[in-house]
Amino acid sequence: MTTGASITLPAEVWRPREQAHGDRIDELLTSHPPRGADGTPHPVWSFLFTYYNHKPSALRRWHPGFGVILDDAPDHARRPGYRALTDGVGRPAATVDHGQLHKRIDTARFVHRLLTATAARAPRLNCFGLHEWAMVYRTDRTRHPVPMRLSAADTDAVVESSQLRCTHIDAFRFFTEPAAPRNQTRPMRESQVADEQPGCVHAGMDLYKWAFKLSPLVVSDLVCDAFALALDFRHLDMRASPYDLTDHGLAPVPVETPSGRADYVREQTALADRAAAVRRRLIEATAALIDAHDRADP
Repeated sequence: MTTGASITLPAEVWRPREQAHGDRIDELLTSHPPRGADGTPHPVWSFLFTYYNHKPSALRRWHPGFGVILDDAPDHARRPGYRALTDGVGRPAATVDHGQLHKRIDTARFVHRLLTATAARAPRLNCFGLHEWAMVYRTDRTRHPVPMRLSAADTDAVVESSQLRCTHIDAFRFFTEPAAPRNQTRPMRESQVADEQPGCVHAGMDLYKWAFKLSPLVVSDLVCDAFALALDFRHLDMRASPYDLTDHGLAPVPVETPSGRADYVREQTALADRAAAVRRRLIEATAALIDAHDRADP
């Protein structure tokens, strides 16, 4: 039988991994609920489900990654994107179908190019999370239903006394019209590969986006690690914002002060170091997917 798979996992190996994955996701979702007790979107955590549009139910689903056969896996054999097989004693086995690789190969190539370019750059640690401030500059509209820490005039003054250095298109595109010209550069979708740098909190959160977009081709352990990292990046992102989130248990990082900026850089550096490891694993995973595709379809 030709499957393109190179590793076979017996049930006694993969089922504990699946259970551990589900337990870890449940713990993360319990401690970072996407909705509040009244059912309304959480002002901090809902972002990772609405903006990135990956449902908790999909996040809980464990995948072994492309090129792995699961022995005695009738449930996986019935899932979309899987191919049913038969093991040596007639039990149902399953593996991710090669069609999934063909379907997502353009995404894999882009992610590999983007992350490789990002990893080759030195992290920039002087933005101080001011993108959220630029999103409310000189406007009475806010992006979250929570109070602001400073008055509108004082919030504007922080932007006006700072150099905006945002490098991420998906943060910059939400700047208010008066804030955009204040940015040091003008990130664009066409220049994303050239613009992104590894100190950026949005580039760090996006590792989760790229990992789940490649599911079921990448192992879910990597998706879970990227999700846990994204939660911590979001935690810093919103604590450094102009919003008052103390009622939600988030103490501010007051980046309008020198000590707050120093604290921000310290936390940003630690997260960037963690992101580098996840980014490297995604680079390796996409390289393997590209190689498998090109060997099968020269």
